[in-house]
Amino acid sequence: MATGNGGGTGGSTARREGGADGGCEPEPSDSLKTFGAVLKALREEANLTQEQFAPLVRYSAAYIAKIEQGKRFPPRDLLDRSDEVLGAGAGRVLGAAARSLTRKVGLATWFLQWAGIEEDTTSLYAYECRVVPGLLQPGPSIRALFERHLPPLTEEQSERQVMARLARQQLLVERPNTAFSFVIEQALLERRMGGAEVTKALLTHLLVVGRYRNVELQVMPLVQEEHAGFEGEMYLAETTDHRWAGYIEGHGSSMLVSDPKAASSMLQRYGKLRSQALSHQATACLLEQMRGAL
Repeated sequence: MATGNGGGTGGSTARREGGADGGCEPEPSDSLKTFGAVLKALREEANLTQEQFAPLVRYSAAYIAKIEQGKRFPPRDLLDRSDEVLGAGAGRVLGAAARSLTRKVGLATWFLQWAGIEEDTTSLYAYECRVVPGLLQPGPSIRALFERHLPPLTEEQSERQVMARLARQQLLVERPNTAFSFVIEQALLERRMGGAEVTKALLTHLLVVGRYRNVELQVMPLVQEEHAGFEGEMYLAETTDHRWAGYIEGHGSSMLVSDPKAASSMLQRYGKLRSQALSHQATACLLEQMRGAL
């Protein structure tokens, strides 16, 4: 396990980043663009196209293209995999470029580690009892959260956070072979954060995302005598080499769970939560009813 400050799965602090309903991407930083240019040069030196290189490092060609354009922060595994494909010399050059990377706009330095894991997954699970996960927040909900941030944000700071969340939700459409599962507490929807119109937009968005073939959305009912989530929110990811990692956060602190035994324990709790929550179909019916009541 490791701990650090910052986070980003869905809360409203300025250091957090989530997802939403748009496709905008934050402006690439100079260090990200430099890393992308170095990767492209090394790939071309090896006479490999993006389509040839991508499967060798076990990523999609579209994802490699975004890294080379400076639009995605490279996962840690990419360095090791590139070393195997391009050679040790190229690996050292790429490693040097990676050490100069700076944080994404809108992303906490600590959260970058989890963000990289998210983009290299076959399964991504989330249980939330504090706020609707960032990957599921539509624009109005994101803005409502940042409007309530303390200390207050400037308009520019707030918009930067919104754009980062909008960009990250593209995971849901860019990774159609990744299985996404979300269990959220009904109380989060009953709270009506931001007012009736914001809540209605949220419910509509959840219904839309819930129809994605790779997304399973479940609501935990208000009354549930058997509840495995009493220890709090949690996020789990299965990487492409079938290793599980977990992530938890709150009040300006976060923890990455990399120990296999601890991650397995979280996975067991999440499995129990899924069995206790409403089914995907029953959740859709509840969301429709709640939207109609607004």
